[in-house]
Amino acid sequence: MTNSESVEQYFSRVTDLVNKMRVYGEDIPESKVVEKILRTMPMKFDHVVTTIIESHDIEIMTVAELQGSIESHVSRILEKTEKINEEALKSQVNFTNIAEPSRNEDSRGREGGNINFKGRGRGSFRGRGRCNFNQQWRDNNFRPPNQGRGGYNVRSTNRGRGRGSFTNQERTNFNCYHCGKFGHRAADCRFKQQANIAENQYEQTGEISDNPQTLLLATNNFSGNEAIWYLDTGCSNHMCGKKELFSSLDETVKSTVKFGNNSNIPILGKGQVAIRLKDGTQNFISDVFYAPGLHHNLLSLGQLSEKGYNIQIHDGYCMLIDKNRRLIAKVKMSPNRLFPLNVQYDKIPCLSSIIQNDDWLWHMRFGHYHFSGLNFLSRKEYVSGLPVINIPKGICETCEIGKKHRESFPTGKSWRARKPLEIVHSDLCMVEIPSHGGSRYFITFIDDFSRKSWVYFLKQKSEACDAFKSFKALVEKQSSCKIKALRTDRGQEYLACADFIDHHGIQHQMTTRYTPQQNGVAERKNRTIMDMVRCMLKAKQMPREFWAEAVSTAVYILNRCPTKSVCDKTPEEAWSGRKPSIRHLRIFGCIAYAHVPDQLRKKLDDKGEKCIFIGYSTNSKAYKLYNPVTKKVIISRDVTFDEEGMWDWSFKAQKVPAVNSENYEEENGHVDTTPDEPETSSRPQRQRRLPARLEDYVVGNDNDPSDEEIINFALFADCEPVTFEEASNNQYWRKAMDEEIHAIEKNQTWELTDLPANKRQIGVKWVYKTKYKSNGEIDRFKARLVAKGYKQKPGIDYFEVFAPVARLDTIRMLISISAQNNWKIHQMDVKSAFLNGTLEEEVYVEQPAGYKIKGKEDKVYRLKKALYGLKQAPRAWYKKIDSYFVDNGFQRCPFEHTLYIKSVDPDNILIVCLYVDDLIFTGNNPKMFAEFREAMVKSFEMTDLGLMSYFLGIEVDQRDDGIFISQKKFAGDILKKFKMENSKPISTPVEEKLKLTSNIEGKKINPTLYKSLIGSLRYLTATRPDIVYGVGLLSRFMEKPRDSHWQAAKRILRYIKGTLTEGIFYDKDFDVNLVGYTDSDWAGDIETRKSTSGYAFNLGSGTISWSSKKQQVVALSTAEAEYIAAASCATQAVWLRRMLEVMHQKQDNPTVIFCDNKSAIAICKNLVFHERSKHIDIRFHKIRELVTEKEVLINYCHTEEQIADIFTKPLKAELFYKLKKMLGMTKI
Repeated sequence: MTNSESVEQYFSRVTDLVNKMRVYGEDIPESKVVEKILRTMPMKFDHVVTTIIESHDIEIMTVAELQGSIESHVSRILEKTEKINEEALKSQVNFTNIAEPSRNEDSRGREGGNINFKGRGRGSFRGRGRCNFNQQWRDNNFRPPNQGRGGYNVRSTNRGRGRGSFTNQERTNFNCYHCGKFGHRAADCRFKQQANIAENQYEQTGEISDNPQTLLLATNNFSGNEAIWYLDTGCSNHMCGKKELFSSLDETVKSTVKFGNNSNIPILGKGQVAIRLKDGTQNFISDVFYAPGLHHNLLSLGQLSEKGYNIQIHDGYCMLIDKNRRLIAKVKMSPNRLFPLNVQYDKIPCLSSIIQNDDWLWHMRFGHYHFSGLNFLSRKEYVSGLPVINIPKGICETCEIGKKHRESFPTGKSWRARKPLEIVHSDLCMVEIPSHGGSRYFITFIDDFSRKSWVYFLKQKSEACDAFKSFKALVEKQSSCKIKALRTDRGQEYLACADFIDHHGIQHQMTTRYTPQQNGVAERKNRTIMDMVRCMLKAKQMPREFWAEAVSTAVYILNRCPTKSVCDKTPEEAWSGRKPSIRHLRIFGCIAYAHVPDQLRKKLDDKGEKCIFIGYSTNSKAYKLYNPVTKKVIISRDVTFDEEGMWDWSFKAQKVPAVNSENYEEENGHVDTTPDEPETSSRPQRQRRLPARLEDYVVGNDNDPSDEEIINFALFADCEPVTFEEASNNQYWRKAMDEEIHAIEKNQTWELTDLPANKRQIGVKWVYKTKYKSNGEIDRFKARLVAKGYKQKPGIDYFEVFAPVARLDTIRMLISISAQNNWKIHQMDVKSAFLNGTLEEEVYVEQPAGYKIKGKEDKVYRLKKALYGLKQAPRAWYKKIDSYFVDNGFQRCPFEHTLYIKSVDPDNILIVCLYVDDLIFTGNNPKMFAEFREAMVKSFEMTDLGLMSYFLGIEVDQRDDGIFISQKKFAGDILKKFKMENSKPISTPVEEKLKLTSNIEGKKINPTLYKSLIGSLRYLTATRPDIVYGVGLLSRFMEKPRDSHWQAAKRILRYIKGTLTEGIFYDKDFDVNLVGYTDSDWAGDIETRKSTSGYAFNLGSGTISWSSKKQQVVALSTAEAEYIAAASCATQAVWLRRMLEVMHQKQDNPTVIFCDNKSAIAICKNLVFHERSKHIDIRFHKIRELVTEKEVLINYCHTEEQIADIFTKPLKAELFYKLKKMLGMTKI
């Protein structure tokens, strides 16, 4: 049972599961289900479970009876506690605990310590006479409800004779629900009576007399309840007087605070206080001053306001509301006009006290390894650098929380390997939260002989086979032994590698079904690793996204820890033959200060960076550090550690320009744990500049969690859910799904019916997408219900599927025309566009998750209109919108079927361009704009996005002097995706004279990763013609990419890093004049000896159309190659001229095409055949006809003025920048 589940939900889930198992033939008796439920109830139900077991016969008890019994217990508990749990953080002021009696609790006669009881008799507080309370009890706000004859009895308020059963011990065993103090109940609380009097006084007079204990007017010496924080508008900072409440404290901060009575209290530190939220999660009150002697904790409303909280005070309540308009706390005003906020602390001891003790220090450095193991390790001297470790008294709270488990079952003897790699154990472990690198799994390999471990991180289970191949190559090279047997469970990830295992003669030993104990070595190793990971993350309050770094560190440490399976050696020594040193170990997650090399900083830059220690480098003698401000990983050997400190993750750091530090991250997915300790001395050494091959460093992923704020109950992670279950727990995604269902039903997309006997239903699923603005801010959350179209069968479920979309050339042409005519471009979006398309086929889909109609779960929906995901959905939508435009007076462009023009005369033009459900429109008559908007809104559900600013990932800046297009955000996302956002820029995208082939030797690159990068770069060419040649060249090696191809692709990323803000500017002061450029290299492809054609067309000041493409035939001369390129350019010129004419921008003169080869120009102009051209395919001679008809005109230009040269070969930096400028490219 999860913490978020109710009893009813849990029983419903278990019942569904049991019913499904019974359907498949499982015989599960009712008693077994009852027993299973009782064993899996959370700890908070222990008393309920115990009561049920003792009072019922479990063997005959039904599940329904058990559910009723547990729910009745829960109801009674809620009734008792509802008054103190009405609101999220409701709190009341508490005062000093009642002092305990100083004498024997079992008093006789007149004896009573501080309390004098008159009378006689025996027993506790028994006798005749009156009960006489001294002054100390009066001051502690307690008054007996009964006095007179007989003893004091807490259950009686009567006068008379009787026995008193209230001992001093009993008084301190329960507390008052009103004031929170021990020794009396709420009904007898003096302060409750005072509060009632004050409330009555306020109702009658509208006033409450001032209490002299108001903190900011005067201070006193009574000790307040440390769980209370007073919300204070006059306090400049959060302040606390209890040092033990701090989870971390920087005692270097010194200051003073002055109170209203002119008294001063010194500030002796600044830190954070850990608190436990209502939902059980942990959070921090940050930037809290430590003020010894301060009797009350103060929460500064001004400081909360700076963090973005909205403070509202009215009707006797103070409400804190966060940036997302969520109510964080609602605090009732006390009778003395204060706002006390009650919090529950999450105790995290300050390290300053325990860090001085070597036993505890090394316990934490070893990732909370158990003390007996450390003691054994130090006594046997299995490692060097470890002092004598004693087993201290007390327990480690972090270990108790992070490692708690059931007692182990007895183990039997098993056969052990006698040589390295005779048996390798392996297991895969899934982690729910993606790591910073996007991994969701890790796989471990354990050598049975040495018990040394290796770990690899995976994004998909399918990568396990590649991990094993890499592991095999690594360990067999290191040990000169061969893997003989691989022992795993029956996971599919290993079965996929069966052919490789068989080919290399490896015996694959798999466990029997449902018996993971047979793979005990790997299972137990993964459990030990995760125990250490939980402890390391919790000890320093690290975000869970650092689990991969913690796993790497845990494996590194465990290879240096003793194991019962290996005698007199650690796994590292058993494998390598060398005794490891552990002098360099440091506490994971502590603060580290890294030195910034001289080469990577300017004279006034800081010489050090404050980072977090996240592990040990596997490729060098250095530490691995993470800077949360610049969000990069640093590998450094010159590090100073503050092992007491921890990062304040609740502090929202301002983004600062990143220092060009030395950044590396191991690109291989495994952790090889053999490097020796890094040197940490700070003695001066001669600095060496990095070689050029290492300048292309890789940095960390910008995927860190969102900043946390204090007492925030609902933390929203900026990630997209994968399943409905994930999304349904978030109000934003739930709202998005409701909107989608509403749109479907409003559009009458389907109807509920029974599934015909001869038909089959198609499944549906939810797809979630966060929409962003051009500046990177979240625009909206989009949930789309899509059909599983991949299950449709052609000829049955669909027939025609083609639907046109606008070309990027068309979009750029429209932008250029608008700029030169000073037109404004507007943008609209059709909501749920595909739902408007009418289906011609008969299609049935299942009811979506979360929206199944109660009582009709077996029915299906028959689609009347298209649904996203169907094969025919795009075509159905296009037919619908096309017919709408034609019916409303638009002319469809015959050369671009997604372009529509409505023209009454030259002064009344409206041009609409459609890209699926996004459309842009421009023209010279604003009145036509308004009419078009109004008509579209009547026919479809539209979103008016105003002036075009962000379209298909293209950022559009419509200015008075022209229009600028770029893809800055998309380019930045590519750099982050491939961890190159802090790489060193370079001047050109392609190295001069670069030659690449598919048969080149080198390290293999994951084709999926390579294709992902090339695909991203190809889309970036929508506004970046300067990288078109490089991207086209690398696209030729998609099937078997090697390291040289990968490095060339990363060079393009480095070029993008330096030109992030560049794009194309279309100046309004230029004429709408189309000019073309054509060029070709000769036999540039050294494998096929084919040439590369390139062309560019400028319309006004900027280019609108370009191409870089390998020719389909082998050219026998440069003239032939240039002639083939010119023919391709001429056909594109004809299409562009036709498009301009349709948009009322007719070109009256022939389009000039510049070529830098005179022989090719001669062939174009002369209709003769000779030895040099007679073999050329007839289709390339189309250009001659176009020249004759004066559609195009071929002119000569010098090579240095040939813009298309940038699309055919790598260029020197000087020429490259000149031609790039001629393309119209510039910076924002």
